[in-house]
Amino acid sequence: MKILLVRVSSLGDVLHNLPMVADLLRRHPGATIDWVVEEGYVSLVRLNPHVRKIIPWSLRRWRKGLGRKETRAEIRAFFANLREEEYDVVFDTQGLLKTGIIMGAARIKKGGRKVGLANGSEGSGYEGISRIFHTQSIPLDPRTHAVARGRLVAGNALGYPVDTAPDFGLPAPQAADTRPDFLPREDYAVFFHGTARAAKKWSDANWIALAAALAPMPVLLPWGSPSERADAEALAAAMPNARVLPRLSMMDAVQVAQNAALAVGVDTGLTHIAAAFVRPTIEIYADSPRWKTEGNWSDRIVNLGDLGAPPSANEVIAAARELLARA
Repeated sequence: MKILLVRVSSLGDVLHNLPMVADLLRRHPGATIDWVVEEGYVSLVRLNPHVRKIIPWSLRRWRKGLGRKETRAEIRAFFANLREEEYDVVFDTQGLLKTGIIMGAARIKKGGRKVGLANGSEGSGYEGISRIFHTQSIPLDPRTHAVARGRLVAGNALGYPVDTAPDFGLPAPQAADTRPDFLPREDYAVFFHGTARAAKKWSDANWIALAAALAPMPVLLPWGSPSERADAEALAAAMPNARVLPRLSMMDAVQVAQNAALAVGVDTGLTHIAAAFVRPTIEIYADSPRWKTEGNWSDRIVNLGDLGAPPSANEVIAAARELLARA
């Protein structure tokens, strides 16, 4: 069986679709699985060794140069690459017009299917026009968890139950002496404090109290934008055990999550990556609904807060101490 997955973005959503791979191979051993993903997330999908071919989709970059012949040549090459194979099943788990167009362009064998979402999740950016590219549309409860959505679409289409914990297919943490130079050799905590939406942030006073409670454990503060760097520097000035990391690539940041003895973060992609690696993780919800993305597959993941109800510093400190005591 040849299967194509179409999930192009964003970081957290691509991550949350990785368990589809293990599910499909458990039910169809020997199947080949290809994936269309935004070029910036190719390296994330590549961490799962069971994805055979990754087809980069570069719309974010192409939009900036649609008038250039080089861009048009890249787009033609993408669709030629996409159409090299005939698939038994194509899954679009994003439900947008752009992903529907990719699905529409993909080739299927005689009797093959193009399967997608019949409806979106509560608060999602689902575009109903994407259904015109489907041969089968799978309805889901509007409050289906982000990890469960893709798994249930595939399970419903191929007739198998989704009855196991999600397997993201990610590698184990690195040995301390093989870690990159920007990581400590000793156990460390990482605070994923940055987020594009200010309302999702946790207060500086809470982060500072948490760092003090963890001392002398080193605390790493990553950042992804100039404003996040300024926030990290302000936090580090009040945290004797904290260090602001240099600018990191996405995969360097993934290694920070992969190797952490404790990851604490707001509702953002890197926090969810730490949870997918099943590192001791505390996910903090302040301005987003917890049901959508909470790490619910391991007792090494603690989810605190909810929409409009961020947790207190004491709640997070207690959870951190319990997770570290179990390690």
